[in-house]
Amino acid sequence: MPDFKQPVSIILNDERATKDLANNFSEILNYAPIILFLRGDLGTGKTCFTRYLLEALGVKEKVKSPTYTLVETYAVDHNNIYHFDLYRAADPRELETLGFRDYLQDYALIIIEWAENGHGCLPSADLEIALEALDDGRKASIMALTPKGISVLQHVGNI
Repeated sequence: MPDFKQPVSIILNDERATKDLANNFSEILNYAPIILFLRGDLGTGKTCFTRYLLEALGVKEKVKSPTYTLVETYAVDHNNIYHFDLYRAADPRELETLGFRDYLQDYALIIIEWAENGHGCLPSADLEIALEALDDGRKASIMALTPKGISVLQHVGNI
């Protein structure tokens, strides 16, 4: 069994591989509340991964990038999912204006893209997935940062 305290790297040769990885995380709601940080440069597939994950979780509506709204909310079987994109957040204190702490009170899955833009105002993540563009495909580096994150990864197949 892998040591989930160290990053686990997976090569994603195509979009199908990204979808497969997201499908492997489809039980993540069973561990809610949980915080997932997605890291990576523009165009590395953070929103694509999120879209596939939410589809695997049963979200029926169109999954939109929250780049301009900062947060999109979804519900699956009475569980809330909050998808944040902090790319345009100029100051971490904008999270206070957004009422970010109220989202943390919910029994929810919280997905945060560009978490580094909320540094100092965000709680620690349970899981972090860093996506990196390669010449041919992408690399996903997955790391559990809490015992709950380790539990998720222990139950995610094919990692």
